[in-house]
Parts: sequence; structure tokens; C-alpha cells
Amino acid sequence: MLIKILLFGLLWRIVGNPFLALLILLVILYMLDRRYVGILPNIWRPFQLNRRASRLRIDLHANPHNTSAKLELARILIERKKFQEALPYLEQTLPIMQESADVHYEIGLCQLKLGRIAEGESFMLKAIELNPRVKYGEAYLRLGEALAPQLPKRAAQFIEQFRDLHSSSVEAYYRLGQLYQQLGRQEDAKRAYREALDIYRGLPRYSRRQQRRWAWLARMK
Repeated sequence: MLIKILLFGLLWRIVGNPFLALLILLVILYMLDRRYVGILPNIWRPFQLNRRASRLRIDLHANPHNTSAKLELARILIERKKFQEALPYLEQTLPIMQESADVHYEIGLCQLKLGRIAEGESFMLKAIELNPRVKYGEAYLRLGEALAPQLPKRAAQFIEQFRDLHSSSVEAYYRLGQLYQQLGRQEDAKRAYREALDIYRGLPRYSRRQQRRWAWLARMK
């Protein structure tokens, strides 16, 4: 904090305007976060996704049977959290991609996010049946998140399966700590957060940036 105050004071002296100095400081902090931390979102990403989605809609208007375009558009809509809009595109691809664990996972994710827990769980379990490591085990994590409010014990089982797949995943241990807190298992939660931090410290430098957000959140606990 002291460094930020000193930097702000220096910038104020250089530019002669406190508002401009604050703006420059925020830009510097954002750039440093994007380069070294990764907690803040990419502010340019929504614009890039919007442009690509527009092109895909034009392609689908010209060729309504373009399965790859439907799938890519659905994935963009999922990233933008437009699950209701993404779902029909995925359902249209399913008859052609019945053996795709990814498509089952994405339909399940949309259903879970729309509050249709039973349907979402069914598709997620089918995705796991087709490929237990689908999306690097994300199916277990998303099931755990969705089931946590109503069925925390079952949710913890899914998160533990995700942890077993990713013994070096800081996120897995952080999520597990959250669920233990919901279950009132405070000591287990503290242990999970400590393990998250221990794993983070043991990661090679090139892997830390991807996991830094979860380590930071675990440290806050």
C-alpha cells in the first residue's frame, strides 16, 4: 500500500493532476496484474468475443447446418455466461456428436447454471462416463459447485474426485475448503486452504500465474 501511495505521489508531481495520476496508476496496476497475477479480468476479451460471435451468426445464417460454427458460438456464449442462448446450439449438435464428452459437459454446464440441477447432473455424469478427465476434470468441479447449496456432502465428494485428478491444483483445494466450511468442518477447511498454499509454493514458476488467483483467495481465508 505504501508503494502505491508513493507511486501516486510521484505521478502527481510528474503530471500535475491528481485525477490523471490516479488513472495512470490504475493502468499500471492493471498491466502488472495481467502480466504477473491474473486476478483482474481481461477487459478486451468481451469485445473480441462479440466480434467473433457476430461473424459466426452471419455464417450460420448462410449455412444453418454448420455444426462447427454452432459449437464455437455456443462456447462463446457460455464464456459470456449466456447459458440460455447457448443451450439450443449445443442441443442441435448433440445428435451428430453423441460420443462427445465435451458436448455433454457443455450441455450439463448450461443446465446447471440455469438451475436445472437434475438434468445438468445427468449430462455431466454422461460426460464423465465418456471421458473421466473431460475438460481436465472440470465436470466434478462444476457438479460440486452446483450441488453445494442443497447437497453439500455429495458436492464435497465431487470436489474430492476433482482434487484426486488434480493433486497439484490449487483451485481444487480452495474449492474443497469452501465446501468444508459450508459443512461446518472448520478444521478440514483450514487444512484444505493450507494445502492449497503449500501446493502453490511448490509449483514451478511457469505454472504459478494460472494458480495465483486461487492461492490469493486461499490466503485471504
